[in-house]
Amino acid sequence: MKAMILAAGLGNRMRPLTLTTPKPLLAVGGKPLIVWHIDALKAVGITELVINTAWLGHKLHEALGDGSAYGVNIQWSDEPEPLETAGGIQQALPLLGNEPFLLINGDIWLRYDFKRLINKDLGQQLAHLVLVNNPPQHPKGDFAFCKDQSNNLVLPEGEEKYTFAGVSVLSPQLFADLPAGKAPLAPLLRQAIAQGLVSAEHHAGAWVDVGTPERLADLDQLILSQHI
Repeated sequence: MKAMILAAGLGNRMRPLTLTTPKPLLAVGGKPLIVWHIDALKAVGITELVINTAWLGHKLHEALGDGSAYGVNIQWSDEPEPLETAGGIQQALPLLGNEPFLLINGDIWLRYDFKRLINKDLGQQLAHLVLVNNPPQHPKGDFAFCKDQSNNLVLPEGEEKYTFAGVSVLSPQLFADLPAGKAPLAPLLRQAIAQGLVSAEHHAGAWVDVGTPERLADLDQLILSQHI
């Protein structure tokens, strides 16, 4: 199974830190955010990685190279300008192949056993999402799902919503009808959800959307003090 790490964002909310450093290279607990992902993926045997870049992409290349220093193989999908999530994935599909792949946002931090998603059998579904409890900055959440059903289908509507963790398994077929160019992922997911083609699971463990310098600093202290 291959994994794609999204690293093409501009990092506007993290400025001035991201004026000279792409957000996935910002460090917490002594190593860059993206390296936490690489190490976690390697630990469960996922070593074929695709990383997209845009803003300060050359610095990601310089820091990570071909991945051999981390025991993985990295292929790069460089975007002349950010294509947003779905557009960036579509451009990278030739590197990802025809099988479902693991997708991770480069600007989150979590403790999660990626073994749960290795070779995830989507069946006829197009996506499987990892959802978390709503953080203070996103109290209304994103999606509801049937936790009491074996298929855990994500629902178009629901009273109790959870936040998308930025971790998922996606089928390349989700992007089959997407025109080339800039495109967000959410509309594709919502269309598939309306068709009953998306499942989910709830992750109750540690997860942080590292969206501001303050959250980055707080997370760094929690990791260093071993409180997370």
